[in-house]
Amino acid sequence: MRKGLLYCALLLLCLPAVAQTGGNDALTGFGMESNMLAGRVIKHSPKFTAPIPSLSEALDMNFIWQTYGKKPWHQRRNFPLIGVGVTYTNYGNNAVFGQCVGIYPNLQIPLLRCGNWEWTFRLGDGVGYVTRKYQTTAPIDTINTAIGTHINDFAIFMMDVRYHINEHWLVQGGANFTHISNADFHEPNLGVNMAGAHIGLQYYPTGCHPKRLIKEVPKLSNRWLAEARLGIAWNEARAKGNPELPTYLAAVYVSRRWLSKNKFFGGTDYSFSESTHAFLRNYGVELGHQDAHSWDGAFFAGNEFLLGRLGLVAQVGVYYQQTYLRQDPAYEKLGGNFYIIKQEHGVVKELFVSAMLKTHLIIAEFAEFGVGAGF
Repeated sequence: MRKGLLYCALLLLCLPAVAQTGGNDALTGFGMESNMLAGRVIKHSPKFTAPIPSLSEALDMNFIWQTYGKKPWHQRRNFPLIGVGVTYTNYGNNAVFGQCVGIYPNLQIPLLRCGNWEWTFRLGDGVGYVTRKYQTTAPIDTINTAIGTHINDFAIFMMDVRYHINEHWLVQGGANFTHISNADFHEPNLGVNMAGAHIGLQYYPTGCHPKRLIKEVPKLSNRWLAEARLGIAWNEARAKGNPELPTYLAAVYVSRRWLSKNKFFGGTDYSFSESTHAFLRNYGVELGHQDAHSWDGAFFAGNEFLLGRLGLVAQVGVYYQQTYLRQDPAYEKLGGNFYIIKQEHGVVKELFVSAMLKTHLIIAEFAEFGVGAGF
């Protein structure tokens, strides 16, 4: 713990010297933050039988940019911070859980500002490499039923209370939650969840309050769109050879934009699971009716937080039909859309690619990738 804090301090103390090599224009709004995290792994399922370490630690470095109005969405979103972070986690039991290095883009949203104090929320998602996984060959690790692959999704959520020491330095502390899993691409996949607290520093070479480009931002209409999305995901089948098989997805829905920066939506979706179909064939279950027991259908609603060409999506669905391998009556999806076409007029007003993680509470079902359009 002391060594990690020393690394944080040394890295931030070296930054002012490094910053002198660049021009001020290039560094406008740029900063660097370093946090030391400490917490514990959460046992979130009865199937999670691995011993829980008494303490887990992590070092987080985040390269951040304070937005100041170059894009209309900066002003609409109250000038948030955007960043690219790197987190090293030592779960406290290297023989079972190993260590994880995660790289992730992130967004910090100001919740409250009062004088030199501010309260913020950070969410980030990216990719993580884990040094240990479930393995029956050398190096054997059959206790770790949480992680089945070296490459995983890495998600992090942080809540900070921050104090501005001066224009360049800030000190902060708060609570955090991290999650890694492979979205059930390969078994086992319970995932590792860690919750705890952190302390850290921020440094801005040219100042944390760049001059804001306040201007009249166009007010967008609260338009309605008819939308459709097609997607695909992969799961490991509980069948001969344990192959990774696709799940095909389709959704139709309507959306309504509001406050020029959000989009509420609701509709129905369908998914057909080849892995469930293979399971039924392999074990001779529901012979002749495997197709009818291999698809899900649900009604869903959600909100998309618009950030220029990027949209952050939160969605909840309730099933009216489930596969033979039934799960909870509701699901959640988190992810994003990147807009290739985004215009106010024309037949096709939106064209986007999407990436979504489908979960049942904190248990992932699959990672979905797709394309969609709005008319």
